[in-house]
Amino acid sequence: MAFKQFALDEHTTVTIYKRRTNRSLRLSIAANGEARVTIPLWVPYKSGLDFARSRLDWIASQQPVKAWLLTGQAVGKAHHLRFVADTTVTKVASRVRFNEVTVTHPAQLPTTDPDVQKLAKTASIRALRNQAEQLLPGRLQQLANQHGFHYRSVSIKQLKSRWGSCDQQHDIVLNLFLMQLPWDCIDYVLLHELVHTEVLHHGPDFWQAMERVLPSAKRLRKQLHGYQPVLGN
Repeated sequence: MAFKQFALDEHTTVTIYKRRTNRSLRLSIAANGEARVTIPLWVPYKSGLDFARSRLDWIASQQPVKAWLLTGQAVGKAHHLRFVADTTVTKVASRVRFNEVTVTHPAQLPTTDPDVQKLAKTASIRALRNQAEQLLPGRLQQLANQHGFHYRSVSIKQLKSRWGSCDQQHDIVLNLFLMQLPWDCIDYVLLHELVHTEVLHHGPDFWQAMERVLPSAKRLRKQLHGYQPVLGN
């Protein structure tokens, strides 16, 4: 599928996709706030760009509200975030130790300062990765043994929009942000990828297989739609 990305203004971009099946111009907003326009193959990109510009106010109104990372906030299953204002330091620093993610910053900077928040996010992601690498491969193997699935490898990555994936070689990738989910949703994602080792598509036979190994699959699938692979409150 052909696509191009354009700047609408200094803060906003739009990605324009050409699709063979489209008969009109369609505008949508992704979960991360990205504006997307789909257009028919024969329509020039400029028409899609003009269409997006004509709806710039609406695009701005649909942007997700900024969620600050806060002291005491849970980071996955094992850590909590703590901000420490220190009059003796001149730069922001972080440490992940035991069950705490600590961000130390100059006392004159608020915790909402972009540099403070950026380092808090980086350190929290490091904690999530540690948790995911310690917990998810073992749980995946446990579920595979329980239900008779076989896979070749498992790796942990930071994915933007997917909780996991499984390819034709049965290599499974799991999103480190899974550690932000309830355990029943985590198991749903792990079983989802394990079922893909036998059924690669999302046809009726895939969902039938999901419900055989997880009778609550339909409910959990709906519940999972309420979460996004991000850090936030």
